[in-house]
Amino acid sequence: MPDGEAKPADGASGAKRAAPVRTGALARAVAIMHHGILLGFVGAVLALGLGFLWFLHRVPTEETPADRSAEGIVVLTGGALRINDAVELLAAGRGRRLLITGVNPITHSSELARLTPRYRALFGCCIDLGHTAQNTIGNAVETRRWTRTRGFHSLLVVTSAYHMPRAIAELSHELPDVALIEFPVLTERQRAEPWWSNGATARLVISEYLKFVVAVVRIHVLPAHEGEGEMARRCCAPG
Repeated sequence: MPDGEAKPADGASGAKRAAPVRTGALARAVAIMHHGILLGFVGAVLALGLGFLWFLHRVPTEETPADRSAEGIVVLTGGALRINDAVELLAAGRGRRLLITGVNPITHSSELARLTPRYRALFGCCIDLGHTAQNTIGNAVETRRWTRTRGFHSLLVVTSAYHMPRAIAELSHELPDVALIEFPVLTERQRAEPWWSNGATARLVISEYLKFVVAVVRIHVLPAHEGEGEMARRCCAPG
């Protein structure tokens, strides 16, 4: 057979040999990708599980003695018990001033004073209401402004036990140079029964954990806010 007629046959044979090789390589690449996705999924589930165990360990389970003090006290709204405990801490001299953050814009101090009638006078001298916050992020921003204005370097933080890890994470992000002292509030149900024995409590704990995870991820992505004083110095510094 002439040489010119043999070459196409050889080329076709080479293409047939190359096709299985390319198909096999693609199959191996897909298998590796699927394996990597599976490992990533298993790793994520494991991390969430271990994180949940850490979260449960982090949540206070016992009443905190009212013997802690700071320059200021901040309570995040969400339950009457929180406000009662915070006002009692202020009355006991555990802080110089109290911020109630996340108050409904139409709620006045006289209405909150009814929750603690014994300490009604404190609402006229030593308690500030924050009306702008609508969530925990807003609570932290509102607290930062109040803390910088008052010049405080330490805060007693009053909120529910399950909410405390997320509250501290958000406040630490906004106030990295301020000492935060936790004062968790426990309800009668939390003291009387384990969280998994009640469906509503279990849903609350799991929800708080997932919100905490989202908050931690967001905090590691976004930069911390600068204090107003630091921003003013940078703005007005010569040169």
